[in-house]
Amino acid sequence: MEINGISQFKTSEDGVSQDLVNFINSAEIPFIMSNVQERITPESAWGALQQHYEQLNRNGELQLNYLLRDDPHRAQVMSLATGQLYLDYSKNRLTTVTIDLLILLAQECGLQEKIHTMFAGGIINQSEHRAALHTALRLPIGDSIYLDKINLLPQIQQNLMQMRLLSEKIREGRMVGCTGQVIKNIINIGIGGSDLGPLMAFEALRFYSDRGLCFRFVSNIDSSDFIEAVRDLDPAECLFIVCSKSFTTPETLSNAHLARTWCMEKMHHHEMITKHFIAVSENEHGVAEFGIDISTMFILWDWVGGRYSIDSAVGLSTMIAIGSENFHDLLCGMHDMDQHFLNTPLFENMPAILGLIAIWNNNFLMASSVAVLPYSHYLQRFPAYLQQLTMESNGKHVDVNGKMITVPTCPIYWGQPGTNGQHSFYQLLHQGTPVVATDFIGFCQPLHDHMAQHDILMAQHDILMANCFAQTEALAFGRTLDELVRSGIAPELAIQQVCTGNRMSNTILADTLSPASLGQLIALYEHSVFTQGAIWNINSFDQWGVELGKKAAKKIASFLIQKDQIRPDEIEQYDCSTQALMLHYRHRRDV
Repeated sequence: MEINGISQFKTSEDGVSQDLVNFINSAEIPFIMSNVQERITPESAWGALQQHYEQLNRNGELQLNYLLRDDPHRAQVMSLATGQLYLDYSKNRLTTVTIDLLILLAQECGLQEKIHTMFAGGIINQSEHRAALHTALRLPIGDSIYLDKINLLPQIQQNLMQMRLLSEKIREGRMVGCTGQVIKNIINIGIGGSDLGPLMAFEALRFYSDRGLCFRFVSNIDSSDFIEAVRDLDPAECLFIVCSKSFTTPETLSNAHLARTWCMEKMHHHEMITKHFIAVSENEHGVAEFGIDISTMFILWDWVGGRYSIDSAVGLSTMIAIGSENFHDLLCGMHDMDQHFLNTPLFENMPAILGLIAIWNNNFLMASSVAVLPYSHYLQRFPAYLQQLTMESNGKHVDVNGKMITVPTCPIYWGQPGTNGQHSFYQLLHQGTPVVATDFIGFCQPLHDHMAQHDILMAQHDILMANCFAQTEALAFGRTLDELVRSGIAPELAIQQVCTGNRMSNTILADTLSPASLGQLIALYEHSVFTQGAIWNINSFDQWGVELGKKAAKKIASFLIQKDQIRPDEIEQYDCSTQALMLHYRHRRDV
């Protein structure tokens, strides 16, 4: 196997890494069979990784300064390229044997079988008895995918065509509201994936957007969100896209009703809802009951999870902003990464490697937090998007069989664009006691290089990326007390400036932030999340923890909304703290 012309792993005649064979021969692992082709249990593979970690740690072999300085080819060996993306994972505290053992673990956990099951439309969301076929939404014309013996592609392509027709109608100024004024303002109402996805994609691709149109996104049930979104808008020029798969989501419906009331106060017209509201949902009855014409409704199928729905009609606002051709490029980028994930051997499989490294960092190096650090202002919402994608997918404590999981599952994902974050939380990354894994994302070319200030913009972009690379180097190597003292700093001050280094990071680069590269980036993380879920044997496609809070809120709201004073016996089922909060709120609200 070669990457960039350099052999990645020295293999024996049977295809097994020679480094792995040496490790097995030198370690006390009685459960690994002499026949290397014989499968071993997941527990044994996990045990081998634990023993490998302990051996490396005991021998001091997990120091990045040694790993990077002792092997001049490490960056070439530990890098991958596919499509427009380049991944450097050489600044992780691991060796080629670590990767070999992680691949063994993936094979024994049936990762490749699970990948094929997902892409084939198998019931991989077991608790809801559903397929997870978001990958079907980006299949090209001419392909086919069957679910319950029905080819899904015709309805997917029909939905895309309807999106395209509406998008072009708005972008060409041909869509008018009930008063005859041209629609210029698009307000997306949703929450979770129905907000985070289109908002992230709109911000990421704002460079490609139609600046003659205004786009706003409303998600929070706090009325301030809606009021601020429409404060300077004329309702006669507004189109509201209400995104809710079930069309029962309380926050979304509450904001949709608020939008309808706002429009009615301004426009007394019998066609107001028909001309100014459309829905993205699977609940025709709920949409019709609200008053939206179901002939204008865009279908969101039950086999598309909310956090995986940006490539569905949930992305309608994005398509209107950037145009159907750019949206098509976004889908093509996602599909390219899908094909790479489906067809590439695990050693060269970028999403699989990224996911397996996350397992190593989380479960063996105990890095329970991941900072996503895009060096692009346009990707300012990408960390928030990944928070839902990762933590709603893999924040689980039982496996698919209902058994308690005894190892940590999903780490906490968070982040902010560089260089702003460098003047905020990077202090903790360098000198804090928690170990935080980091993903740096950067681009080799700025998007504004056609402007008159080309030289200045290029120089500024060079400085931006210099900061990106410098941070990965500083996290890896740190700064020792000896270095500081030798530079002339007094020891009592120098000790305050020591950075231990040895902090792991991945760096992902693309040429430019284009619709295609964004699509590849989204799908990269989708499949990395899937890889991690497959190793932990959890269902990455349900979210029962979200339902608990929804039900509790609905019950408490019934007491807060009622006009009569709350009687203590009515809320005695609640704990004393919750009772006190409810009573205090009602008392102070009505003062």
